[in-house]
Amino acid sequence: MLILRTIPILQDNYAFLLKCSETGITAIVDPAEEAPVVAAIEAEGGRLDLILITHHHGDHIAAVEPIQQRFGAKVIGAKADAHRLPHLDQAVVEGDIVSVGNARANVIETPGHTIGHIAYHFAQDHILLCGDTLFSLGCGRFLEGTAADMFASLAKFAALSADMLVCCGHEYTQANARFSLHADPGNAALVAFAKHVDELRANGQPTIPSRLGDELACNPFLRAPDVASLARLREAKNKF
Repeated sequence: MLILRTIPILQDNYAFLLKCSETGITAIVDPAEEAPVVAAIEAEGGRLDLILITHHHGDHIAAVEPIQQRFGAKVIGAKADAHRLPHLDQAVVEGDIVSVGNARANVIETPGHTIGHIAYHFAQDHILLCGDTLFSLGCGRFLEGTAADMFASLAKFAALSADMLVCCGHEYTQANARFSLHADPGNAALVAFAKHVDELRANGQPTIPSRLGDELACNPFLRAPDVASLARLREAKNKF
């Protein structure tokens, strides 16, 4: 039902375009650079109905206002972060439903990287828009939340279907792979996945979206058995 387009922006960020194939209703997730996002919208017919925000950092929201003004789109983001986001037409909390045409996303609150971070889970379309909470082979820094916050947030993702497409906010996978191989050198699935990542990047291809099943097999942060282990991993990654 949903057409998904990955849009490279800034230095290593991604925005995402979602278009309902049945209604034509179109959304953009985390637009932080105007020109490439507008080009992607125009390439899909020049319609934008919704802007979805995962969290308040500038490299996710910098172009929200000019894009909203240009297309007249409604802006959706976390109620908890409404005070530091562009004006929200729909302020959401965990369990709320966000509709993109006939597609439905469940809002998941995922504190850790920031306190008010949220993700959008389109179960029927197998799409998880997770911002900077989960990366391919990594997770976000604990800038506002704690290891316990992040552990709980990652556990919510781990419970989802393994065929979910993980649409995260940055192209960090190759660097994350180097640390992951250092942290979990005996993981054969990780070794194979890291080789695939190197091949993609050598050919100028994005590694995002990845698949949740691969992350569950390879991502040491998602595989951490407890909060203390996650905290140690994140501290080691910060110094790696």
